[in-house]
Amino acid sequence: MSSSPVCLIDASIYIFRYYFSLPDNWVSRDEGFGTGAVYGYSTFLLRLLEKEQPRHMAACYDESLGQCFRNELYPDYKISRPHPDEALAFQLRACRRFGEILGIASFASQSHEADDLIGTLARMLRGSPHPVAILTRDKDLGQLICRPQDYLWDHGADRRAYAPDLEVKMGVRPEQLVDYLALVGDSIDDIPGVPGVGPKTAVGLLRHFGSLDALWADLAAVAALPIRGAKTLAAKLEAHREQVALSRQLATIVDDLPLGVTLSDLQVRPVDWWALEEFADEMGFGEGFVTRTRRALEE
Repeated sequence: MSSSPVCLIDASIYIFRYYFSLPDNWVSRDEGFGTGAVYGYSTFLLRLLEKEQPRHMAACYDESLGQCFRNELYPDYKISRPHPDEALAFQLRACRRFGEILGIASFASQSHEADDLIGTLARMLRGSPHPVAILTRDKDLGQLICRPQDYLWDHGADRRAYAPDLEVKMGVRPEQLVDYLALVGDSIDDIPGVPGVGPKTAVGLLRHFGSLDALWADLAAVAALPIRGAKTLAAKLEAHREQVALSRQLATIVDDLPLGVTLSDLQVRPVDWWALEEFADEMGFGEGFVTRTRRALEE
């Protein structure tokens, strides 16, 4: 069996990037919405397919903004992120439709985030000889890198981060990343950390104890560590123990959703050329878009 990578795409992070960076030089035929993000995302997918020619892919989309199970646990989760307006929601749906036209399996959930869908697929693939390449710019997905052959991949910059690379960058191993985030918090996702505990302190604690569970089991030992403010740190951690537990739960990617798929379900299917022609017309891309797509995928 081929050992070519299975590409799992954190789609929304790329769509938002194009939404805020590309001008709306294209407009949808019927709704009159700008389609710059759709054009950018389509270019990204076509470049990936043309250059890498992956046999297996899945694109995971966020449809649970503001209503996922983490918001039930903590209402302020991602509260600083504005919800998509009608124009952006239209482009998000169009991007998913484009991926499906290209034959790429797509996944979304009303209760879980794209990270959880990727986590579930990555876990399903652990028994496979295929490396798992997670296309993202989100460091939090590093917790899913459980095998030496798996990696995070920022395809646009062609940067691949394997487990040792993540440890060098973050200071902790992939399996410690959730505990690290529980201590320092995550301002991007509005996950609270322990006040006064920054990256250096969290790294020092996890290098010594290995995990939060081991830390709680020997909290008195913190005072003797060569960490700034160590003598008062134990009391600070104890005072925020419940908050740390909540943050740990928020940061943990779910990997057991009942998707009911196998590797064969992720195989890239033939392009639906008729649907692509209609899609290009609806998005205002013009006839040249289909011609360029054929050239990229068939030559």
